Amino acid sequence: MHLTPSEERILNGEQGYVLQKAMEILAALGDIYDVDRLIPVKSTQIAGVSYKNIGEAGLEWISGLSGKVKVPSVLNPAGLDRVRWRELSISEEFAAKQDEVIRAYESLGILPWCTCTPYEIRTDLAKPGDHLAWSESSAVAYANSVIGARTNREGGPSALAAALIGTTPNYGYHLDRNRLPSIAIRVEGRLSGADYGAFGYIAGAIAGSGVPIFSLESVPTNDERKALGAAMAASGAVALHYIAGTAPLPPTLPRPHLDQDTRDIVERITIEHAEIKEVYQTHQCDPDLIAIGCPHCSAAVLARLRDLLAGKTVTKEFWIFTSGIMRDRHPDLVAGIESSGAKVICDTCMVVSPLCERFRCMMVSSGKALAYVPQMCGSDAVLGSIEDCVRSAVAP
Repeated sequence: MHLTPSEERILNGEQGYVLQKAMEILAALGDIYDVDRLIPVKSTQIAGVSYKNIGEAGLEWISGLSGKVKVPSVLNPAGLDRVRWRELSISEEFAAKQDEVIRAYESLGILPWCTCTPYEIRTDLAKPGDHLAWSESSAVAYANSVIGARTNREGGPSALAAALIGTTPNYGYHLDRNRLPSIAIRVEGRLSGADYGAFGYIAGAIAGSGVPIFSLESVPTNDERKALGAAMAASGAVALHYIAGTAPLPPTLPRPHLDQDTRDIVERITIEHAEIKEVYQTHQCDPDLIAIGCPHCSAAVLARLRDLLAGKTVTKEFWIFTSGIMRDRHPDLVAGIESSGAKVICDTCMVVSPLCERFRCMMVSSGKALAYVPQMCGSDAVLGSIEDCVRSAVAP
């Protein structure tokens, strides 16, 4: 990989140990993927924040870093709600360790938003064509597939290295040739709401690490595209997808018709609507926790929940996850939701926090949560629409 003279000086340690190690990470990736050069990034999003996941070794590593990031950089969800952790029975010890993690990142100039949906807080973090170094799988899928930016799914260390240097290796989804569709999937029947998470749960397992292009009978909202991409990244490793006739388009296909000849599409399949409905039926348990917000809820979803809960009282634990910034921007929505007895929990989620480990079964509205909850929380999970979740939460 070619390095500029200034990059060579960083690699040689002339700007300090921390930047040298950051450049070594980027250079190693460059060697592995046979990269030609480093390219500037517009922003970074950094995973490895929850103390539940990184533990003492991760905290020690982060605490030993110094310097400042070169581009706007934000954190993935932490392991607790930074405001109401005591109310939610998080231990003093865990809270203290989590605070150390966040403060260590803050000392590097990283914004402690603790969210998997940073694009909903600041739209200038990613625009069409921008190169990024983002970590969280659903954020990567959204950036590539909905915004039309370009990012690989970075590990926490490589995203942090990119933040400190301001560049990332030019490989993977940064290159046109790797952004072409490899599998065409036609879906029978119209989808809405949680159907997109159920569909993504199926499609991710089929596509693996490929790039699917979908032919749909319905037009998804951005929240539904978010749910689709998040589910595929969890059940598979999909970081980029297309929807026929919808921007962004594949780089070399001005009109993404599924019937055109292209050597890049190696498989064409159809998913029947009945298969999607089966996802709701296959996973069954009686929930003692209802949880929405994986990825974090947008303002539109918070408004919908407020309306659905108006005049109702929950009879089970009902938790809605979003960012602290979204909570602060929309206090009326939060108050409306919580008047029912539901809780709006911020800066964390059901997957990365120890909050949910005491529950036997969780009802979720997300295909991503359906895939991850059994693995990471040790709980059974059942999928339902947002309306299903509300009905279950207020049932006598």
